[in-house]
This record gives sequence, C-alpha cells and structure tokens, in this order.
Amino acid sequence: MAISVRLDPDTEERLKGLAEETGRSVSFYIRELIERGLEDVEDYYLAEAILKRVDSGEEKTIPASEVWAKLGLDD
Repeated sequence: MAISVRLDPDTEERLKGLAEETGRSVSFYIRELIERGLEDVEDYYLAEAILKRVDSGEEKTIPASEVWAKLGLDD
C-alpha cells in the first residue's frame, strides 16, 4: 500500500540524516516507526476501552492478591 504523508521540515531532515548515517532508506525508518508505533497505539486504545468499561461498572476487576493466591504465587 502506498501512503503519502506530509512531514514538517525538521522531522524530514532528521529522517534523512538518520538514513544517511546508517545507510538505510527513509522508507525503512518510516515503516519501522509505523509498525512499532502502531502496537503502542493499539495497546493504548485497548487499555482506554477497558478502563471505560471498568469505570461504567460493565467490567469488574480482581485485586492482584486474589490472582496471586489463585495461581499459588502468594507465598
């Protein structure tokens, strides 16, 4: 999939500098940043959705001490 993104000049220069310094392409680093960043964004929004369900009473939590006890890790 081809995607076009406008970057501010400072970010563009940083990417170009990194690419030149390491001998990799700017595209390599953009792809790397998206793949790594996407996981972080997914984690954030999943956690946010769970927090909303907990706050609304739709989902309950269990104290860590109970979980540890059930797993036999409370020694």
